[in-house]
Amino acid sequence: MGTVTIGVSIAVPEPHGSLLQERRAGFGDAAAYGIPTHVTLVPPTEVDASELAAIEAHLVGVAAAARPFPMRLSGTGTFRPLSPVVFVQVVEGAAACTWLQKQVRDASGPVARELQFPYHPHVTVAHGIDDEAMDRAFEELADYTAAWPCTGFALYEQGADGVWRKLREFTFGGAVVPPQPGHVDRGSLPTR
Repeated sequence: MGTVTIGVSIAVPEPHGSLLQERRAGFGDAAAYGIPTHVTLVPPTEVDASELAAIEAHLVGVAAAARPFPMRLSGTGTFRPLSPVVFVQVVEGAAACTWLQKQVRDASGPVARELQFPYHPHVTVAHGIDDEAMDRAFEELADYTAAWPCTGFALYEQGADGVWRKLREFTFGGAVVPPQPGHVDRGSLPTR
């Protein structure tokens, strides 16, 4: 069957996903339209195609054990000079992302792998472009914010054309989404 390159990530929903993808392309990142806007849980990983069913079954179990959580992005950061990346920071939901990626990469599962760098949840907005464009991305998105209820993650496969395509979504087992910033849940307020 051969090998395939997979990744596991949390999609940044609309309208935020398209906006950040367009900004990434506007900074000159040629890969922008081949990579859906996301928070990585497992980076590109080569696996035997025959393992996909076992990987999907494992991901179903991880998702079933997880619960929805608030996700919030705010401001920019960079991995430079170690890695040529500018990103939007995950300021709420980072602990949940860290827990999820550990479960997905668990040594007893089919996606066990070591990471090249310590896990740091983020949304890449510029990668491998010239320094001036990286600086522009860092500055222009410094005030960017977005928030949404994270209710699952997805398995992606990178095609021979370099484009990442969603294979399957995995919804978390919890049915209740926590309140979002700025949202007043009238059901939880005390009554007179």
